[in-house]
Amino acid sequence: MGNYKPVLCMVMLQGLYAGLALFTKAALMRGMSPRVFMVYRQIVATLLLAPLVSLSRWKKPNKVSLGLKGFALIFLNALIGITANHNAFFQGLKLSSSSISTAMVNLMPAITFVMASLIGLEKVNVGSLRGIAKIIGTIMCIGGAIVMGLVKGPTLLNSPQSSSSSSSIAPQNLLLGCLFLFICCCCWSFWIIMQVPISTICPDHSYTTLWMCFLATIQSAIFAVSIDHTKSEAWLLTSHLEIGSCIYAGIVASLSFTLQTWCVSQRGPVFSAIFNPLATVITTIIATSFLHEELYIGSLIGGFTVIIGLYVVLWGKAKETNKVQELKHHDQRPNT
Repeated sequence: MGNYKPVLCMVMLQGLYAGLALFTKAALMRGMSPRVFMVYRQIVATLLLAPLVSLSRWKKPNKVSLGLKGFALIFLNALIGITANHNAFFQGLKLSSSSISTAMVNLMPAITFVMASLIGLEKVNVGSLRGIAKIIGTIMCIGGAIVMGLVKGPTLLNSPQSSSSSSSIAPQNLLLGCLFLFICCCCWSFWIIMQVPISTICPDHSYTTLWMCFLATIQSAIFAVSIDHTKSEAWLLTSHLEIGSCIYAGIVASLSFTLQTWCVSQRGPVFSAIFNPLATVITTIIATSFLHEELYIGSLIGGFTVIIGLYVVLWGKAKETNKVQELKHHDQRPNT
């Protein structure tokens, strides 16, 4: 049973992500501000993490401090990787749909590959099948995202005549929503890459995560006040759906780091990334069945292209990792 625990954990995590997109979309459709939602989400996540991290550090004999450089990196990562990331995601979710938002998030591994290649953390060998696969997969992911944003085509499910007017997405809103979601993926990729220098300075991941959540709470509050300062009613939670969505989002934010980190430590990052499209499938099924979201052929083709491109990138990365491990094993063998 122990061998299936990472699989069950990742399936549960993708289900939580799908629920986050669905509940958040429902709350935003009722008029809730995405910026205010982000503030409440961060408050809940910080309050949940604070006692757990404090207890964990209290039991550790050797506590690692951040230092000025570590604090500066965490502040920057919180600003771009959490505050800008999730504000862009929730705004994109409001302007598009829950199924499109979870499909666009699958761009993140390809964008991370491009960013890591530009700064030298990822090597690209265009003369090998592995390198070509990563390049082709990245192009497919980006092309699929463009199709989702620019091409609608005929409606496959829930036509505008049979669905509610609130579920119909205007073309300009769809394009703008996809743009926000693309920005979200870029910010998320930045967050992942920044974990390398932050982990070097402070290897206590739970401690750095708590600091990032706390700083993101302050940053999100300043951003929300600067935008919605004249709308005092925007800060009022007027329904059980809005309150429940904020609490649920905070719980997911605090749980996802722990579960994701454990799965990566057990099976590696490739295993973890493979499950990303599952959230898209779950969200699309529920959204079209119960929330009556329209499903366009352009969004479907683009989503499938993104998912296929993701697996092509992951295949190339997995083959490259296996090759590196084989070379290391060969170099470590004693000479006879």
